[in-house]
Amino acid sequence: MPEEIKEILIKLKYSVAILVVALLVIIYIVTNLVPIVQSIKDMNEQYAAQTIVLAEKQKERDELKAAAKKQDDMSGIEKDFFVSDEPGLDAEGIIAGEFAEILEIIQTNTIKMLSINYTYDPADDKFVQGVPGKYNVALLDMELISNYKNFENFLRALYQHKHFLDICKVEVEPYEKNKSILMIKFAMKLYAKK
Repeated sequence: MPEEIKEILIKLKYSVAILVVALLVIIYIVTNLVPIVQSIKDMNEQYAAQTIVLAEKQKERDELKAAAKKQDDMSGIEKDFFVSDEPGLDAEGIIAGEFAEILEIIQTNTIKMLSINYTYDPADDKFVQGVPGKYNVALLDMELISNYKNFENFLRALYQHKHFLDICKVEVEPYEKNKSILMIKFAMKLYAKK
C-alpha cells in the first residue's frame, strides 16, 4: 500500500502542480485581458461618439451644400431696378419709362385694360420706408380683361421682365356670359432708382 499511496501522492502532486500552473496562467491571462477588454470598450465608446459627431458634421455639410445650391439656383433671379436715362425727373417721369415697358407687355399679350389707378411712393411700401429718397415706387391698380392663355403669357412675361417689380394682388373671375373670358383685378408695384 505504501507504493500505491506513493503513486497517488505523485499523481496528486502532478495534478496540483498542473492545477497551480493552470491557475497562474488563468490569473495572468485575466490580469492582462481586463485592460485589453477595457481598452476595446473605450475604443467602442470613442467610435460611437465620433460616429455621432461625423453624422452631425455630414448633416451640417449637406445643409451647407443645399444652401449653396439654393443660392446658385436663385442667382439668376435677382433683378436690377429700373434706371431712367433722363436726369432730374420726378417720380412720375422716372416711373413712366418702366410703365411703358409694362404697357408693351400688356399690348403684346392682347390684354384689354379697363382702368388703372396710380399711387406714387405708397407709405406702406418697405422700400419707401427703409431707404427713403433712394427709390421711386408706383403702385398700379388695374382692371384687365383677357382669356386664359393671354393672361398666362402676360404673367410669364412679367416673371421674365428684366427689372424688379412686385405683383401685389391678382383676383380672377370668369365673365358670366362667357367663361373663357377673365375679369382680372391686378395690382403691382414698379420700382425705379432715383
